Amino acid sequence: MLRKILFIAALFTATVLLMALQKPLFLLWYAPLAADATAAELLAVSWHGLLLDSTTAGYLCVVPLLVMIATVWAPIPERTVRRILNAYFALMSAAVAVIVAVDLGLYRYWGFRLDDTVLLYLRTPEEAAASVTWHDVWPQIIVIAAYTALMIFVYRRIAALYTADTLTLWRRIGATLVLLFGGGLLFLAIRGGTGTSPANVSKVYFSDRMILNHAATNPVFSFLSSAVQSDDGLYDYEYYTEDERAALFEPLRGDAAPAGEIPALLTTRRPNVVLILLESFGRTITDETVDGEQVTPNLNRLKDEGIWFENIYANSFRTDRGQVAVMSGYPAQPVMSVMKLPHKAQTLPAIARSLQAEGYATSFTYGGDADFTNTVSYLYGTGVERITDQRDMHFDVAPAQWGYADDVVCPLFAREVEQLAADGKPFFATLLTLSSHEPFDVPYHRLDNKILNAASFTDECVARMIDSWRGTPLWDNLLVILVADHGIGYPEGLEAGSVARQRIPMLWVGGAVREPAVVETFASQSDLAATLLSQMGICRDGFTFSRDIFDPARPHFGFWTFNNGFGMISECGHVIYDCTGGRIVESTGDDACVDGFVRDGKALLQTIHKDIRER
Repeated sequence: MLRKILFIAALFTATVLLMALQKPLFLLWYAPLAADATAAELLAVSWHGLLLDSTTAGYLCVVPLLVMIATVWAPIPERTVRRILNAYFALMSAAVAVIVAVDLGLYRYWGFRLDDTVLLYLRTPEEAAASVTWHDVWPQIIVIAAYTALMIFVYRRIAALYTADTLTLWRRIGATLVLLFGGGLLFLAIRGGTGTSPANVSKVYFSDRMILNHAATNPVFSFLSSAVQSDDGLYDYEYYTEDERAALFEPLRGDAAPAGEIPALLTTRRPNVVLILLESFGRTITDETVDGEQVTPNLNRLKDEGIWFENIYANSFRTDRGQVAVMSGYPAQPVMSVMKLPHKAQTLPAIARSLQAEGYATSFTYGGDADFTNTVSYLYGTGVERITDQRDMHFDVAPAQWGYADDVVCPLFAREVEQLAADGKPFFATLLTLSSHEPFDVPYHRLDNKILNAASFTDECVARMIDSWRGTPLWDNLLVILVADHGIGYPEGLEAGSVARQRIPMLWVGGAVREPAVVETFASQSDLAATLLSQMGICRDGFTFSRDIFDPARPHFGFWTFNNGFGMISECGHVIYDCTGGRIVESTGDDACVDGFVRDGKALLQTIHKDIRER
């Protein structure tokens, strides 16, 4: 009996220590991000992280505990028990090692610890692998092999502690009671203690530096807890009573009638509209220069002849969420993507649906696989009539890892737009570019930095396409809208959710633009929908979260979400709020400004999730 109890105690202790090893490994892996941390802060990472390490260890010990209880009453041969335990340990070791390795690899791009977002990409493994190079993979393979081997080595030594023994009835009852008591202790570890709040990621947050909080988070717990969440977090972010929420949101809503006259930006109410979603075109890239040369000289050239929006912020950090923000005027969610819920995504308002009702032909073009992240379902469900993607394209060149590069897709799209114009029906055509996505391999060699070089390549391809429309009959009635789907972590180390990472370009050009202008108003990419429809005199009912940038009666601000957090910015300052820890991470402006951002941001999050639940 004593050996069984010793086995469970040793197993739990060893598992906690094996989980704790992830902390120094993560800090070493991302040493530049935590280089200025003090020794006390580094020790605090491991100390605070022990809570979720213990929770994870508790889960891993449940099956061995049940096996021990079974051996008290069933005459299972000792060799059989050890084989069962070793097989279980091997499986768990490999699973934990894979989670740890994937987390280490993805944090560089995502800026948060692994969660169930990765499952969306695993549904289309070929597309998910398109972002991965051998340089990315081999360190993870080493981590998987080494971590698995270490865990199996430790667990096999612990399994050797088990020996079969013959017990009397009373000793069996006593052993069962003691093991059940041990099970109760495991339950406390799994629950995270005896407090009112069960184990959750916020319990290990201890610093105002997110990198240290992230380092303290157990990636296995982070992944599993998000994967088993019901309703994809649709009931999170309940900050106010319904009456309070409604009162706070009412001034923020976007589908109210405009107050006063809205300036006319266009020469016509019914232009043909081309929307170009620029992959990962953050302002940290488009404002960058290398040896005095602009990274995106063509975009900056076009600014002089169009309407440039100086203070636009992406609502999210991923294409699927940014695409919905732009095309449906619907802000992104912190831990879920409404595009993952096709039955709800199809009910969203959309520019395409509104223009289709006005007699417009609608289309969408993408050089990759449009099935990725349920995009096809969303597009068809919201008014896009024709989708052209990689499967419909046939070029003499081989596709890149994500699909066909912009240098062949842009000319194809240019011809499609020309054909739409020739058909005589007004049209709304959307292009999602591709080449400025990791791994940033493009047939172009202007700049040494791969990220900047890929962006420069897309800039040249898109500008050549726009210039090809000049002087043609379609130009005079054409409005071309260029806007990024999201920002990018350039330069390296730019934190997820930071102001610099969310700021993106938006430009309106074409013959339908009345005159060049620079708009200083703060806004989100989700405000494009209401602003465009307002300029076209089209009803905006249903676009609850999209505000006309030129409506003087609406408050104007940039709003974005990231993993369990949100940010807001206006001329008075900004705030970045961590919903997990329930605190402000960063802010500027006076107290009234900051308090207002926190209040309004919470009201927005609660209203967004309420709206999704009710669809």
